[in-house]
Amino acid sequence: MANAFWCIVEDDRQGTPKKVMAEVIGEAARLSSGQAEAVWFTDKATEAGLKQLAEWGANKVWLIENAAFAPYRSEIWTGAAAELAAKATPRAILAPVTSRQREFVARLAARLGVGLAADCVAFAMDGDKLVATRPVYAGKLLAKVTWAKAPWVATLRPNVFRPADAQPGRVATVERPSVATTVAQMRFVERREEVSTGLPELTEAEIVLSGGRGMKGPEHYVILEDMARVIGAAVGASRAAVDAGWRPHRFQIGQTGRTISPKLYMGFGVSGAIQHLAGMRTSKVIVAVNKDAEAPIFKIADYGIVGDLFEVVPELTKEFKKLLEK
Repeated sequence: MANAFWCIVEDDRQGTPKKVMAEVIGEAARLSSGQAEAVWFTDKATEAGLKQLAEWGANKVWLIENAAFAPYRSEIWTGAAAELAAKATPRAILAPVTSRQREFVARLAARLGVGLAADCVAFAMDGDKLVATRPVYAGKLLAKVTWAKAPWVATLRPNVFRPADAQPGRVATVERPSVATTVAQMRFVERREEVSTGLPELTEAEIVLSGGRGMKGPEHYVILEDMARVIGAAVGASRAAVDAGWRPHRFQIGQTGRTISPKLYMGFGVSGAIQHLAGMRTSKVIVAVNKDAEAPIFKIADYGIVGDLFEVVPELTKEFKKLLEK
């Protein structure tokens, strides 16, 4: 539908939309007075996934299902999305900030010849214009931006926007358009292996524990994982820890890693370099544990403990267990 707000679906690659889509669809519905539509590029959709998108508030689901869409390759997705957008003329195209959508949405905006507002933390309608608020200068300032022409393309920081209230039994129109798929020019992945930590996903977790250089080695992250299992948290890392090879890049929090906004962030042995702060300073509550009382992270922390993390973490884990057993 012309003038609709499109929501690019981020899924778990098993046919299920991620919960962050409740935030994207909810915000799109609010801004467009209910004209939110989900656009799902996938090789295998499920009826449960379609039902979930409808219950989150999507009036229509554009289901573009093709084996060519997995594994993700930006040149295939971008061409198909640009073709569909030219036909349907959406007013806005919104997507969550994830590794995949960061690349895809930027390429799509370039193909459509429009601007991109990345990593947005707020939106408002000003007459017939959309105004987006996004952090700049590593989160030190907030800038308000708008677009010279439609479609308005933006990515939304997870855990910032109010999720749509589920409406059980709600039904959406499902349209299966035919779009051209190009032959991939490059092949990056010969084999993909999914490794589960058994912990929540970093960008969607309500509680995040992060370890920095003070962890002293990869073998010590087990104490953070033990605490995380007790309180249902995700475990991340600073760039210094990732660069040292202690954790895979997918766990990096910061300007060149993941951007998070959990209800509670706890940093252990994290100095608080500006690169790291850019990825987590919008957390609702920030707790820092560091032996260095002058560490920069204490300047933005709501609560701080000056001490040895190897003494603090086990004690915190014990206390959390006691509280949860009551």
